Amino acid sequence: MNTFLCFPETISADLEKVLSELGYEFQKISDLQAINVLEPRDGWFGAIIDTCVNEQKAIDICRELRNRDTKIAPVILIVQGGLIARLDTLNDLFDEFIAQDAQFQEIKFRIRSSVKKFGRDIQSPIISYGPLALNTETYQAIVGGRHLDLTFMEYELLRFLASNPGKVFTRDTLLTRVWGYEYFGGARTVDVHIRRLRAKLGEEHAGLIETVRSVGYRFGRIHW
Repeated sequence: MNTFLCFPETISADLEKVLSELGYEFQKISDLQAINVLEPRDGWFGAIIDTCVNEQKAIDICRELRNRDTKIAPVILIVQGGLIARLDTLNDLFDEFIAQDAQFQEIKFRIRSSVKKFGRDIQSPIISYGPLALNTETYQAIVGGRHLDLTFMEYELLRFLASNPGKVFTRDTLLTRVWGYEYFGGARTVDVHIRRLRAKLGEEHAGLIETVRSVGYRFGRIHW
């Protein structure tokens, strides 16, 4: 099932969204006993431990994970200022850390990088639809054999749409899912990026992104 263990039972909305987007299940735990009681049949895929609520309990859980016969990796810590300065004394208890105030895209990048480091990435690096192919490892985009010169956010918007063909998304939803909860730009940001993407896709392929009147945008209505 590729299930992450998450401590504590209250994790951030951004973290939940990142895990869902990356295709991972997650199980929240509240104490040491839950590690074994709630463990999936195929074992824990990894662990994300937030040290900011109860630092000592979080560290105890990390120690328990490291002392198990079956190794759990990666173990990722979420930390705030005071603990960051002391991470060197705990480096045997974790594989990666994320600052508490990290933005959505950084959380996503660090989790994916950490998982890939252990050779456990469950996602194919290629997203394809008709003439379009996106490489999520190299951030390259090709349409009809032609490379697209995209900015980071243009790529992220196209990647999100191409990962959900046929689904209609409002502008507000796209702002939240692509730019993140911390972004305060207006809906016009989405319209501008869609317009630029269509221009770069070219007249032949611009129809891959369809405007749904009074709602938002949909990708992949054209049948190839």
